[in-house]
Amino acid sequence: MTEWQPILLASTTGFISGVLLSVPVGPVNLTILNEGARRGFWWAGLIGLGATVMEVIYCTIAFTSFASLFGGRLVKASMELFSFVFMLYLGVRFLVARRLLGNSRIEVRIEERLHPHSAFMIGFVRVLGNPGVLVFWIILAANFISREWVRPNLASKFSCVGGVALGTGLWFLGLSYAASRGHGRFSEATLLRMEHFSGIGLLVLAMLHAANIIWQMAHHQL
Repeated sequence: MTEWQPILLASTTGFISGVLLSVPVGPVNLTILNEGARRGFWWAGLIGLGATVMEVIYCTIAFTSFASLFGGRLVKASMELFSFVFMLYLGVRFLVARRLLGNSRIEVRIEERLHPHSAFMIGFVRVLGNPGVLVFWIILAANFISREWVRPNLASKFSCVGGVALGTGLWFLGLSYAASRGHGRFSEATLLRMEHFSGIGLLVLAMLHAANIIWQMAHHQL
């Protein structure tokens, strides 16, 4: 039983983080909501599948290529501080948003270059064009490993990635179903409220992260 505890912890960590990172209303969620109401569940679901695949690719790159770079004590302490600032920034940004975020210039250029036509590729390209997703996963991967929520071995890392795939996929699947049945109930005001709640959640996580940093400093672990 003990052998499976690190795998279960890594999977649970991945699942929860996958859901939390999918909730903020961005281009992918907006596309699923619009297309689900217009073209139905299966089309929106395929967009979500494409987005999930690209999200998992970014997550895998973060865990296998970057997380090992943050093993030094000074680097780890710097990442702890950067994680707090980054979550604080995103939380405030989502909380004070007056309008829904559209596509960035990078996303627009990539879509113009690739011209995605299928539902799967639309979701895939929307995430591909958002390098902030990779940055966020690099930060999370470093923190998960430093806290031993994910062990520095392939079995634990890929268990976390699998949890991310499940959490992200279920969110997009549920959103696709809700959009296909909602028949336009998702007004801009409703979506903005979702974004504001996401901001509150990120601010709470930032405060918890700050408390953890203070605790570690008090016990000379940073």
